[in-house]
Amino acid sequence: MVISFSLEASLMSVHHSVSDDDEEEEVGGAQRAALRLAISEDEEEAGPFSDLTALVMRYRHGDRRCCVLLCVGGVIVFTAAFLLAYGIFSGRYHCSQAEQGHEQQLGGAKAPSEGGAGLYLGELRLMMRKLLQDEDIHNTVSRVSRAAHPPGSSEGTSLASEILQRFRELQMDHTWTESLYATLQFPDRSQRSSLSLVDSAGRVSEEIPLNPSDYCPYSSTGNATGGVVYANYGRPEDFKWLKREDVSVAGCVVVMRVGGGVSFAEKVWLAEKNGASGALIYPDPADVPQDPRRLGLNTHTAVSEHVHLGSGDPFTPGFPSFNHTQFPPIQSSGLPLIPALPITATVASKLLSQLTGPSCPRPWQGRLPYVRCVVGPEFSNGRRVQMSVQNVMKPILLNNIFSSLEGRVEPDQYIILGAQRDCLGPGAVKSGVGTAILLELARTFSAMVKKGFSPRRSLLFVSWDAGDFGNVGATEWLEGYLSMLHLKAVAYFSLDQAVMGDEVLSAYTSPLLVDLLDAAIRQVEHPKHAGQSIYSQAERDGGSWRITKPLYLNSGAFSFTAFAGVPAMELRFTEERAYPFINTPLDSVSRLQEVLGGRLGVTGRSLGELVGEMVLRLAHDHILPLRITSYAQTVLQFSAQLNKHSAELQSRGLSPQWVFSARGDYSRAAETLQRAIDYSDLHEPTITRFYNTRIMKVRVLQTVLEQLNRGDTSPARLLMCVLQVEYYFLSQYVSAVETPFRHVIHGRGNHTLSALTEHLGLLTSDPGRFDESSFRRQLALFTWTLQGAANALNGDVWSIHNMHRFTH
Repeated sequence: MVISFSLEASLMSVHHSVSDDDEEEEVGGAQRAALRLAISEDEEEAGPFSDLTALVMRYRHGDRRCCVLLCVGGVIVFTAAFLLAYGIFSGRYHCSQAEQGHEQQLGGAKAPSEGGAGLYLGELRLMMRKLLQDEDIHNTVSRVSRAAHPPGSSEGTSLASEILQRFRELQMDHTWTESLYATLQFPDRSQRSSLSLVDSAGRVSEEIPLNPSDYCPYSSTGNATGGVVYANYGRPEDFKWLKREDVSVAGCVVVMRVGGGVSFAEKVWLAEKNGASGALIYPDPADVPQDPRRLGLNTHTAVSEHVHLGSGDPFTPGFPSFNHTQFPPIQSSGLPLIPALPITATVASKLLSQLTGPSCPRPWQGRLPYVRCVVGPEFSNGRRVQMSVQNVMKPILLNNIFSSLEGRVEPDQYIILGAQRDCLGPGAVKSGVGTAILLELARTFSAMVKKGFSPRRSLLFVSWDAGDFGNVGATEWLEGYLSMLHLKAVAYFSLDQAVMGDEVLSAYTSPLLVDLLDAAIRQVEHPKHAGQSIYSQAERDGGSWRITKPLYLNSGAFSFTAFAGVPAMELRFTEERAYPFINTPLDSVSRLQEVLGGRLGVTGRSLGELVGEMVLRLAHDHILPLRITSYAQTVLQFSAQLNKHSAELQSRGLSPQWVFSARGDYSRAAETLQRAIDYSDLHEPTITRFYNTRIMKVRVLQTVLEQLNRGDTSPARLLMCVLQVEYYFLSQYVSAVETPFRHVIHGRGNHTLSALTEHLGLLTSDPGRFDESSFRRQLALFTWTLQGAANALNGDVWSIHNMHRFTH
């Protein structure tokens, strides 16, 4: 890559040299012509002597011409060789000069901006690999996880101060904190939550012991009494099976297993939706290893998780908590109305072993000892369960910590890396690993800048507070800066829970980042298989396509895409056997090291290198490597499903044609923009910047697209179009307060493609529940969101060729 670039530069220089010589030769030729004319006039008078003189002059002129040509040829060869050598060695020269300058430098990270101009992507990649270290990652995880550090605690405050100091020691361009108050829920110290069995008269016959520190943040408080229904994982299909078998959960306490791809919040919400009076959630040995002969969770440990069906402060939904006391509290619709408690496998076994009723399906059978799998709702001895949840809401001061490296060309475009800092337990995986990789990447990129790297765009490193309560710190920051982030945030990388093993890589990602990930996994060595890239190992294990997964509700990246329309990704190394200690008091560095065989530093470094590789591309490339056509395929798949029900829909007076038309418009618009990017001048220097990016979104977008339609495909303008793609899929037809996750692909609510697909499926699975009026509204809102995205990509109104024509 270096040689081809240098050769191109050399040939361009040679071309200019030859052109200059040609011009000189034309001038010299005119002078020689005049000389020959003067001689010819003298020849008429000079006779034979003049003939001899002319002959001698001709030979002299021939020799001189040869000398000139030889000199010019020599200069050309020398120039080409010199430029070729310079192109090959210039990057190394600048790098060494930057190292020497760093020894004497005492200032921040900005100084050697000129040196970075000579560094190529391959050289930067090698520099990053040399600078990343194993030891710092292990040491930081050990420090973060030495004790529980929930928000507002003395341990949490101390840790925040240490991380702020670590950032300041890196001498990056900017380091600061942002504080806010948020309403968090904690166990009530004056009265404890309880669980007991009562007889038919309501008298307590047996108290079931609970750990007072085990709770579900944002559970409803109060009591619930009733029979017990076992609902497997508490997924929609599990409750549907119970309904088909005429097992009613109304007024009952539902017992559900941890896992199944469903968060605690979703389990409790579905239980409430089906009429349950309370929810109990336990870790089954079939899902969470609890074999005493191997490293696993003991049967007396519960798994805790928040149950707010959303993210951020549930009392300021859709707007920030920066001025918390000035806003009247508005309760989030995602807060549950029934109490929920985490229980241990031992407690679950005690309850489920006494149930009577229909047998459950074979896939529902767990591995609880002495339990015959039945669904309830009655106990064999006629008793019922009574649960009481006693939690309190408290306003807590949160601190998000930021540090940044300014971009040298486009400083107002941000590549953001973040990690949760707090944890209700030790949190080696929950908060330690992410914090360690975040600090290591910050140190590495800061050192790279001091050694000559000049990032084109800004890098922002963030330590978030209150992640255990539903990514409160990150979501409140998004809500506070929503109007600008969709224009400025290039991508977000969540480092939460990044290392739970060292075998299998998973990437929960926006489709726009898939190509970037695919290129990165080909460059990074697998942490467990030396000499093999992550990509080649994944291909051996069944295909690299298995790595990518959709974003999920509790992901640290979810809010960035579903709420703010920013492309986001969360990466994770795991084992085939699940890490059993997440969200428990046993999530310690010693247990994590035992799972990894002492390879925590190596695995963390590999994950850091993978993220760093993608950040490097985004910070270095002129055109962002984002796949803007990715959503066209998603909508195409839905169109295929819609087409299967075309006849039924048309019989109800519903035509899918408008969806097909909107999908076609979006696909064509995205492909047109992608071609404009592919054929743009990648080496055009960005001299002017968009000063109006701080003005409202519409003005910026109109300006950019007008330039694009006039054929202006400069990197800065194309960048603005690319940054808007994710934002276009935020529905403009729902309230950000009532429905914060407005993204029609990744969000939650009736406006989403998944809700529309589910409703469409009722046409065949349960026609009686199909609501034609509601479906019309869903289809219309989705269609116009998609059409709006297509229109925005197309540009001016006269460039949009929608088939909305008046016909007689």
